[in-house]
Amino acid sequence: MFRLLRLLLVLSLSWALPYAGLAQRTTTSAPVMGAEVGRQMWGQLATEARLTERWGAFTEVQLRHSSASRLPRQNIVRAGLAFYPAACLQLSAGYSYGQFYQAAPSSEARLLPEHRVYQQVLLRDYNSAVRMQHRYRMEQRWMHHAEGPQYGYGSRARYQLRLERALRRDPKLEPGTPYVAASDELFFNLGRNARQQFLAQNRAYLALGYQAARYTALEIGYLYQVGQLDEYPETERNHTLQLALNFTPDFRNQPAKQ
Repeated sequence: MFRLLRLLLVLSLSWALPYAGLAQRTTTSAPVMGAEVGRQMWGQLATEARLTERWGAFTEVQLRHSSASRLPRQNIVRAGLAFYPAACLQLSAGYSYGQFYQAAPSSEARLLPEHRVYQQVLLRDYNSAVRMQHRYRMEQRWMHHAEGPQYGYGSRARYQLRLERALRRDPKLEPGTPYVAASDELFFNLGRNARQQFLAQNRAYLALGYQAARYTALEIGYLYQVGQLDEYPETERNHTLQLALNFTPDFRNQPAKQ
């Protein structure tokens, strides 16, 4: 475990150190529009709590930083309720609030808040050696624009395929098990936004994970993001280091041991 933690620390520092130099070179004389190629760091804390046999709750906090500014690129908070009609199926709905900063020097960056309501379907197959998850999400979004009306409405659909494999013969992710994860997620604009660009984004992700405890997992991974982001007119390609802590407590009544 300590070797894995040292590896995660070295990788994090090797990615994060260039941020200090790039941020210090940013000046207020020339606004930085959405760079064609960027470097980012995302931190994520996600919780999915199983409350009863049928019901659960989830929360998520994401902090996203870019090398273009000392200010955070995005901050996102998400919360919602989940319903489990079957072992392999989860239906959920929730609300998220986002703080988005324009790509500009710190003194000129403008905060653009966003409110979202979304519905989600998860299909999971954890019975094979390669764990598989399909995620379908619909989002209704109220976005604060830098120009024009204060808030505009948009909707989009998202689909993500995620695969996980334990790095040992036993495929179960028990405490002390390292694993690899890979995913790809597509974003589709709907309604009026689809007239400009139907396929909005693609996010490809590869990570090394560690099941630290029964309900706790750590991940460090590389995410490649390409697409036209909402706050920028240009198509972007971002190389992102993502650090994630996932907590999945189960509060259901467990059968007593004999």
